[in-house]
Amino acid sequence: MGKAADWLREERRNVLGHWTAFCLDCGAARRWFEDFEAELPEACSTCGGRMLHRCPACEAPFSSTFAVDCEECGAKLREPELLGMRIRREAKR
Repeated sequence: MGKAADWLREERRNVLGHWTAFCLDCGAARRWFEDFEAELPEACSTCGGRMLHRCPACEAPFSSTFAVDCEECGAKLREPELLGMRIRREAKR
């Protein structure tokens, strides 16, 4: 992506939150700032499922709501499908 896309992504993160959390059951997501991490709910407000906001293997936060693998250590965060739909498109080769 070009520099304009990088700038826009960073600006969006500065406004909405640098990191993301998502529900492992229904996929509901929310952005968060490190200063407010303690306020993140452990359960999803939509379905009551578990909210994941850090990698279980290395404790790294993740920046993409569509992450299926940890950006830091590569550990699997969740299955690549949710409710019968692919979370992330396959990479083009």
